[in-house]
Amino acid sequence: MKKTIALLCTAAMLLSLSACAGKVTDYSNATITGKVTAISGSSVTMQLGTLTEAAGGTGQTPPDAPSGGSADNTDQNTANDSTSSTTAGSNSNTGSTTSGQSSSKKSRPSKPGSNASGGSSSDTNTDSSGSKKSRPSQSGTQATGTTASSASGNAQASSAADNTAAGSAQTPPDKPDGDNAGGGQTPPDGAPGGTSVSFTAGSNTATVDLSNAVITENANTIAVSDIEKDDILTITFDDNNTAATVKVVDTSTGNGQAGGAPGGSGNNAGGESSGTVDQGSSANTISENSTVSGKSYSSTGDDENALRVDSATVTLDGVTVNKSAGASSNAENGDFYGVNAALLATNGANVTIKNANIQSAAQNGNGVFSYGSGTTVNIADSKITTTADNSGGIQTTGGGTTNASNLTVNTSGNSAAAIRSDRGGGTVNVTGGSYTSNGYNSPAVYSTAAITVKNATLTANNSEALVIEGKNSIALENCTVTGNMSDTKGSSSSENVHNVMIYQSMSGDAAVGTSSFSMTGGKLTANNGDMFYITNTACTLTLSGVDIVNKDSDAYLMNICGNSAARGWGTAGQNGAQVTFTADGQTLSGKIVVDTISTLNMTLKGNSTFTGSINIVDNAAGGNAVANNAVVTVESGSTWSLTGDCTITSLTNNGTIQFNGHTITLADGTVLK
Repeated sequence: MKKTIALLCTAAMLLSLSACAGKVTDYSNATITGKVTAISGSSVTMQLGTLTEAAGGTGQTPPDAPSGGSADNTDQNTANDSTSSTTAGSNSNTGSTTSGQSSSKKSRPSKPGSNASGGSSSDTNTDSSGSKKSRPSQSGTQATGTTASSASGNAQASSAADNTAAGSAQTPPDKPDGDNAGGGQTPPDGAPGGTSVSFTAGSNTATVDLSNAVITENANTIAVSDIEKDDILTITFDDNNTAATVKVVDTSTGNGQAGGAPGGSGNNAGGESSGTVDQGSSANTISENSTVSGKSYSSTGDDENALRVDSATVTLDGVTVNKSAGASSNAENGDFYGVNAALLATNGANVTIKNANIQSAAQNGNGVFSYGSGTTVNIADSKITTTADNSGGIQTTGGGTTNASNLTVNTSGNSAAAIRSDRGGGTVNVTGGSYTSNGYNSPAVYSTAAITVKNATLTANNSEALVIEGKNSIALENCTVTGNMSDTKGSSSSENVHNVMIYQSMSGDAAVGTSSFSMTGGKLTANNGDMFYITNTACTLTLSGVDIVNKDSDAYLMNICGNSAARGWGTAGQNGAQVTFTADGQTLSGKIVVDTISTLNMTLKGNSTFTGSINIVDNAAGGNAVANNAVVTVESGSTWSLTGDCTITSLTNNGTIQFNGHTITLADGTVLK
């Protein structure tokens, strides 16, 4: 289903393009579309062409994706394929089509890890929104069995959703399907199940002065300096042939990540996903039910799997799979659908793998990829090694299932999580084994799925340890988890340095809703940064019997705050977090901060002990404060031992508060000491 957007202006305008290069063309009251080829001051030169709208996700659309989105196109009269005031001549792209392509880093809100090198940055962590360099000042006696509440009258902890209803305008955005988690930030246009947009270049160019134009991108006003080469622009002129409005067109499907998150898509090489499932080719394909032992499969081809199992029930025992070379023409097709993976299971395949050795040295060379609803990969007692960017160990997307046990997984590339998921999510169950990532923006686990890990070792040597995006989950049981995020390397380090990140990217790869993190037993170690960083989302967080070690003395135990929106994670001043946190039989220590547009409902139960402080801090962007920023409940048998003066909304104490010479100030001005 395709319809051509544009070129409704008359043939007379097209005929006005004579061979006279440099002739001033009158675009008064018309609109043109083009791809930016050069920028000089306030002027841009574009290769003119047309936009085509197509149904997104035709053939195989990943399940459970947000519905109802459409490419953000405006029906309007256009005058494309024309020459403006100063022409730059034609180029070799004449008549070519770029399907769903946009190289602009601004074309969509991005997850961390959006550049070709995995998002390395020279910036230190100086952002005032949750910055480690902007720590609030912290200012024993014993009180038991007391209850204190603010003027809001809410002494009991409520859910994040309840807090939202209590008056927060800064809540996670509505899910595209209308399941409301709050309002404020809508995902970009063109969600799964909607439409995609492609640009077809014509033979002519135009140079246009944008100094007097209003320029927008994803409904945000930007400056000329924000426009980049290869951006697609629609420019509308006034009746004086002056550019009045400019729109940066999102040619993505609106649901992909702009280069990816840690462990998600990384470098955008080859552009963004077209929205149609493209899995490339395969050097070897098994499409009949069978059992294979001791066989070797290899690939050096571009966009090619070494082995693909398609729609069949297959057992692979003692096989070797080697994806030793081969370029990926589209990084997102590799991230979302399995292009260039070493082993791809698809179309409802049921694959059992044991005693295998799987290696990949190609970009997008995910080790084992499970794609699509009905597809199941069971893999045990195997080794997976990947060395290139965007190459996770085990990858699950589109509603697939992966069950892994006793694996040894090592990844070395950037944006290459050891346990990885992406658009459409699925179910991942891991038991035992070792899962290690070594690249930047490469957590041990990146979740846009339901991921459960038991009795395993999870290590990220140059990244945060764990990431949850959107309405997804990570549940850990008796795991040893270690993260080591750099202060200066990795795309999200300029926002915050942390060990566990829970967020909503607004890229569309994960549905908007309440995420879930739980950890029972085991050990969680942060070599650098805040232990938990939560922004632009709602989540439930439960800890029980976890040995928590933070080696960064200047870091927070929990940082709940809005972000700068520089990466598209909601709107600054409106992108706080709503956290329901339960410590059950848990020992905690450290500082917790909640900014004024975020909420924390914290409960200590089951003889838990918290040694630390909680403070409400100003939102860096000056957003409107919400009610019930910090609601704390200490149940019978549990203890809160203060290490500094605290500011919270309300307190319900049926346990023990050890003030240690410090105070708790409530929202109504009550001071407890």
